[in-house]
Amino acid sequence: MPKVLIADKLSPQAIDVFKQRGVEADVKTGLTQEQLLEIIGEYDGLAVRSATKATPALIKAGVKLKVIGRAGIGVDNVDIPAATASGVVVMNTPFGNSVTTAEHAISLMMALARQIPEANASTHAGKWEKNKFMGVELAGKTLGLIGAGNIGSIVADRAQGLKMKVVAFDPYLSVERAQAIHVEKVELEELLKRADFITLHTPLTEGTKNILNSESFAKCKKGVRVINCARGGLINEADLKLALESGQVAGAALDVFEEEPAKNNPLFGMANVVCTPHLGASTNEAQENVAVQVAEQMADYLTNGAVTNALNIPSMSAEDAAKLKPYLLLADQLGSFAGQLTETGLKQVKVEFEGKAAKLNTKPLMAVALKGLLSPLVEGANMVNAPVIAKERGIEVSSVSHERTGDYQTLIRITVVTDKRERTVAGTLFAGHPRIVEVNGIALEAGLGARTLYVNNDDKPGFIGSLGTLLGKAGINIAYFHLGRNVAGNEAIALVEIDHDVPADTIADISKLPSVKQVKMLKF
Repeated sequence: MPKVLIADKLSPQAIDVFKQRGVEADVKTGLTQEQLLEIIGEYDGLAVRSATKATPALIKAGVKLKVIGRAGIGVDNVDIPAATASGVVVMNTPFGNSVTTAEHAISLMMALARQIPEANASTHAGKWEKNKFMGVELAGKTLGLIGAGNIGSIVADRAQGLKMKVVAFDPYLSVERAQAIHVEKVELEELLKRADFITLHTPLTEGTKNILNSESFAKCKKGVRVINCARGGLINEADLKLALESGQVAGAALDVFEEEPAKNNPLFGMANVVCTPHLGASTNEAQENVAVQVAEQMADYLTNGAVTNALNIPSMSAEDAAKLKPYLLLADQLGSFAGQLTETGLKQVKVEFEGKAAKLNTKPLMAVALKGLLSPLVEGANMVNAPVIAKERGIEVSSVSHERTGDYQTLIRITVVTDKRERTVAGTLFAGHPRIVEVNGIALEAGLGARTLYVNNDDKPGFIGSLGTLLGKAGINIAYFHLGRNVAGNEAIALVEIDHDVPADTIADISKLPSVKQVKMLKF
């Protein structure tokens, strides 16, 4: 009988699930790393929340360890590369907290609108300051969602029940999906201009960090109210403080902060700020949901090999794994390439397999291609849940297998259709290693380094020199330079493998070159 260690506090229902599915479960919470190291070798599985750290040392000591299950979405406490190297599957439960987090955002919005925390404190103090607390109604107001994924769409539904009008900014929200959830899709500037309340429901990425700052607050309606139950770094807290003091922002309700635990924050003590200590997932129902889900997933894997919500492997048989390994890396890189370049709403994704690739089990390849595509865009996307995320967002996904061969014996091509354009990227295997061989119909041949600069430009003299000069001024060394074009003097693409990240100001300078259409720093 497989044996699992539950190292953090989980709902007792998780233990029942393990037992019902033929897995022995031991509950030993609050152990130190040293104590865990002493006993982890006895277990096939490790179930955690956020307290226990699955370090490389702990994973290495788990000589029987086959799976680590995280009851929740975040896996910062699990060393996934170390787990992968040891052949340990890492699973999470990405959707168990969605309703709870959405309800907390709605609760904070109501508390902010009616000044409930401050009025509560005043009344407890015996002041009865009835005339001091003049609130605003939610009915008829416009709610602006920044991020309209799983949680954002639930917030939209609840807000519509309160008779609010909902507009949403989400570059990856299709028009069809927006219609399905009854929100108006708008650009960020339009949202800032129209919203009476703004809620954030987006992952923290380079593109979303400080998405609300002094510049964006200045574009808002005077008296806008801001709610954040997503990630602390989405709001520049110093800029928010100034906007609150000036009255440009009437109030803010925050469940997350730039630094957590938040013991000392410039927003603390402000009368128009409501704060909670990251309670988005803190309900009995949510904790039961994630506990039961992680127990079901781990038990299924340990007893019959089924893989659900895995973060480091796709769903596939052991026999397929060896054959698919290089193709999985190719599909992941092609998807990531397309995803990192996607800047507007995804509508369609088509993956084509040609030659030898068409004769393989393409389901895991499809899953990993979607995971690569969505990972830069959606927090928590993995090989298993990527198809679900695509469906929820109204993205049409299709695959085609061609046994024919063209210039290459094996080829995978991804076509992405957005609100504004169609993009293709194709690759093959050379000596077992992935190589890009086509971008937007332009033939070129390149490997993808850890840092690759993508530049789409008009094919005009002097471009390469100008690009090299700007990179040289920034102290960026070029490892490899790959160039392709369709017709002389028309359109060209450069893939430049570099040794260091390109500073934002240098990216801006490159984008200002007369011939440049798009420039993007890609990471693999």
